[in-house]
Amino acid sequence: MLLWNLKIDPACVPDNGRARPPVFVVFPDPTTTFRMPATLPTARPASVRVPARVAEHAASSRLTAALAAASLTAWLTACGDPDGTAPPPIGEIVPSAAPIVADATTPSLTVDANGSVHLSVTARLDSTRHALRFATWREGGWSAWRDITNARPFFVNWADFPSIVALENGDLAAHWLEREGDGTYAYGVRITRSRDGGATWEAPVTPHGDGLLAEHGFVSLWAAGGDRVGAVWLDGRKTAMADSAREMTVRATTIGRDEQQPAEVLLDARTCDCCQTASAPTRRGRVIVYRDRTDAEIRDIAIVREENGQWSEPARVHADEWFFEACPVNGPSVASLGDTVVVAWFTGAQDTARVRVATSVDGGVTFGAPVRIDDGDPIGRTSIVLDDAARPVVLWVERTSADSAAVRVRRLSADGAQSDAVTVATVSASRQSGFPRMVRSGDRLVFAWTEAGAGVRAATAPLVGSSR
Repeated sequence: MLLWNLKIDPACVPDNGRARPPVFVVFPDPTTTFRMPATLPTARPASVRVPARVAEHAASSRLTAALAAASLTAWLTACGDPDGTAPPPIGEIVPSAAPIVADATTPSLTVDANGSVHLSVTARLDSTRHALRFATWREGGWSAWRDITNARPFFVNWADFPSIVALENGDLAAHWLEREGDGTYAYGVRITRSRDGGATWEAPVTPHGDGLLAEHGFVSLWAAGGDRVGAVWLDGRKTAMADSAREMTVRATTIGRDEQQPAEVLLDARTCDCCQTASAPTRRGRVIVYRDRTDAEIRDIAIVREENGQWSEPARVHADEWFFEACPVNGPSVASLGDTVVVAWFTGAQDTARVRVATSVDGGVTFGAPVRIDDGDPIGRTSIVLDDAARPVVLWVERTSADSAAVRVRRLSADGAQSDAVTVATVSASRQSGFPRMVRSGDRLVFAWTEAGAGVRAATAPLVGSSR
């Protein structure tokens, strides 16, 4: 009698109940790694190890090596494209000679109309002072750092961080967080702009008009047409109001040149406290995604849509049903092309850490079932772009040991088939590594991440086969 272990690979078996048959991979030993013959037609790596987070079942049977090989072949076939074609791989990661600022953290990236990439960071000047700085990547090289602002009462946080965005008229806009009182989380948003490519920056505008000493942060900026910059943020004014529920809300506005008191709109009256927001345009209008919070402490990803100048009611991207009585500090990311909207996010529903991706082809009105894209033990912290065929390229952080993690990236096809994951960088598994970022400039990906104790690093990779 032979003892076998049957294991289901979560990176392969559908996470969505769609019409692919369940596939079991038969392993004669829990630690076995199979070396695949070169003739086997598969997009999966030649060396296959079952991830740590798998469903295990012990079985006793006179299974043969032929059955094991057949099961493994079926698994590999099911994980690839139905036509046997995986999405194009990510090209070689090339470290970029970005100017290094010691003790820099919180990278943010944006791409302007000319394809130049702007990287902003928070630079620590000494024990009490910081500066918000940016550099520009064009034609394969980085400019010197320039200050956006410094010597202000910054609120500096690993997860609630500044950003920079290029506007349609050529202006740059940036935001940071500034302390407004003695309370730990009494801080507000400041938005500034440059009309001369970053040489000078204007006095900042505060997008929220409540004037209360409360938390305002987790901002996403976007180009809102012409000289306007759009902003969405988590707003904690209700926590500072007498006789009010201590709940965070989601609010948004747009700001034009020389505008000092923009009108703001309430998008959701109760949301998760400290997860990042994200936004993307569609043909119908803008979409905003964030982590919601129900009265029952379900913290799934929600979306609101702008159409004909009005905002929709919040709706869930997918019913993960993640019950969590705290904030996971792990917001979603979103990218779009036309009316295709793709959202990537982390969930811990059913006590299983996962990074999921779901696609809408109607501007975010409805979404298909999600696909799991991590390698078995994700931390999350996603970033996403689309290629010219609207295939998502997803960046996330994957735990590799108790103290270490990998920043990884892979591409998906329309039906959920996945390229091999590529490691962009090795980072700390702690909060010190922050949130890695990724943008697309033409046929190239640009990455930025925080290396604990060494500052912000950058890299590029060719986006092979970007078009259909």
